[in-house]
Amino acid sequence: MGLIGLIFGWPLAPVKAVIRLGELIQEQAEQELHDPAVVRRRLEEIERSRADGLISEEEEAQEMRQVLQAMTGGPE
Repeated sequence: MGLIGLIFGWPLAPVKAVIRLGELIQEQAEQELHDPAVVRRRLEEIERSRADGLISEEEEAQEMRQVLQAMTGGPE
């Protein structure tokens, strides 16, 4: 059965590899999304933009809310 499975499974190997690659990318993205250091850097960037006058107070609040919701998995 191993040889038959290998013969019939071989054409599907590239598809399985692409699926696994997609899963790995998704896992990495989720890890970065929930990484406290990444979130902190993003929040600091938002604060700097506000201090430099690049964004308004409302935009700052909205962006911070989006970052925190993404981190906690809350509704957007």
